[in-house]
Amino acid sequence: MKRRTAALLLALSWAATALAAPLRLQAVAPQVYFVQGEAALGTPGNRNFISNAGVVVTPAGVIVIDALGSPALAESLLQAIRAVTPQPVRYVIVTHYHADHIYGLQVFKSRGATVIAHQAGRGYLQSDTAQLRLQASRNTLAPWINARTRLVPADRWLKEDEVLELGGVRLQLRHVGPAHTPEDLTVFVEGPRVLFAGDLAFRGRIPYVGQADSRGWIAALSRIIAAAPAVIVPGHGPASTEALADLTLTRNYLQYLRDTMGRAAAEMQPFDEAYARTDWSAFEALPLFQAANRMNAYNTYLLMERNPP
Repeated sequence: MKRRTAALLLALSWAATALAAPLRLQAVAPQVYFVQGEAALGTPGNRNFISNAGVVVTPAGVIVIDALGSPALAESLLQAIRAVTPQPVRYVIVTHYHADHIYGLQVFKSRGATVIAHQAGRGYLQSDTAQLRLQASRNTLAPWINARTRLVPADRWLKEDEVLELGGVRLQLRHVGPAHTPEDLTVFVEGPRVLFAGDLAFRGRIPYVGQADSRGWIAALSRIIAAAPAVIVPGHGPASTEALADLTLTRNYLQYLRDTMGRAAAEMQPFDEAYARTDWSAFEALPLFQAANRMNAYNTYLLMERNPP
């Protein structure tokens, strides 16, 4: 009984904090904003606020890019949006179906927003992996992720690139996967030339590679650099006005993984031995290196075994 009471009090404390502290919108261009998640793993203490979300305000309504990592965060984002405009959220664009970007979708959906994503995301959404991840999150991220948290499919599954126009503002939705995920979308706001890159771009921290097609990811980064957007909002980390400098870190890290783990796989070195012999000094000071690098290297090793360069 005491344990249950303590847990309830803690949940109420967190809920009060969530309601009292709306997220802070950072302006990157006139009427274009984002909120920046922590460079950390998701925990109950941070409400799974570890990714970014974008906000584009138009005279006819608001477009949100990604929905953050919990319904409570989505509610806090709505509070922040209401502080700058009375317009409702008309659309939510999902850059990819990873948990820290989608668990807030149900909040926007319940307010009447149309959810847009690339059709390649259906595979993950319908997979056992997605369901198991949600169940694990209900255990590790309670009370923010709980039995009422659900996976929300898109209302519109894109088959090809498209231009979304609202209130005279045009956004180019481009499918650039398979890269970080098969369904990766970038969102380019014409006029101010702001690019929301999703998890193609990580600034100031080690990326999460997972089952990514790193060859496609590197190619996508090169295309983004060549397009020379004025501002890039990454999926994680601060916005950037220096595309070449800031995207090069992610591209170089991915290429280093491919080079080192690809060579080890080709020479049939055991992974543990190859990992221990690799010089990680160029990246080991970055946030989340200890949490993510070994897994990234192992997944890349397996990838290079199956698909050598």
